[in-house]
Amino acid sequence: DCMREYGGFEHNLQSLRVVDELEDKYADFRGLNLTWETREGILKHCSARNARQLGDLGKRFLERKQPGLEAQIVNMVDAIAYNNHDVDDGVRAGLLSLSQLRKQGMFGQHFEVVKRRYPNLDDRRLVGEVIRRMIDYVVTDLIDHTTAAVKALHPTSIDDIRNHKESVAGFSKEALDLHSGLKRFLNKNLYQHERVLAMNKKTKEIIGVLFERYMTDTTLMPIRFLQSSRGDTKTTDRVVANYIAGMTDRFAIAEHERLN
Repeated sequence: DCMREYGGFEHNLQSLRVVDELEDKYADFRGLNLTWETREGILKHCSARNARQLGDLGKRFLERKQPGLEAQIVNMVDAIAYNNHDVDDGVRAGLLSLSQLRKQGMFGQHFEVVKRRYPNLDDRRLVGEVIRRMIDYVVTDLIDHTTAAVKALHPTSIDDIRNHKESVAGFSKEALDLHSGLKRFLNKNLYQHERVLAMNKKTKEIIGVLFERYMTDTTLMPIRFLQSSRGDTKTTDRVVANYIAGMTDRFAIAEHERLN
């Protein structure tokens, strides 16, 4: 919201900005000097407006083509990681209960198997084992289904992958249904939980205050950060956005307290 009047903020584009510009460790170049394919994998989504500024890397968003196979797999694995880590986080935070999760399709299936095999396992290890098995299930399915899709397509070049009507990497219908069901469950029971929504509101307030204070007085940011940004990022709003985007939760809260 803070960057709405300044060209917006896209987290995938920000990740690319980090590895291309903001990481400043080496003598001969800025960034991490990553391969084109790695950078493509980082940039999962991008608006047409920003894509026009990225040259070849943004071309596929304008031409509505598929990314390379490696980037497609990264996209799928990212979703797997989010789903399963959020289940674990939700249980640890007391936002999700075992009674809720047992009714969820994918978790419930693996829960029953684990419970039968390890009847005396405590809840913490039981949840960990169920999550391990869920990850193994979807990763194995992704490998098998993608391998079969590649063989069926029989590509002779990367262009065959990019010009295909749909993503080549993906799940079987059964695994996709289970994966999507878990995502819907998390959206309803975790992401829309009143405690999470309250924290999201507080987070927006903190970021809003930080953005306003730094925009008003850039000297509140470290001199070293301002010096390293000079020349690459010419507008104050982008310097401020880069600084806030690089903060951990704990540091942002501490800065909010310091500046108030």
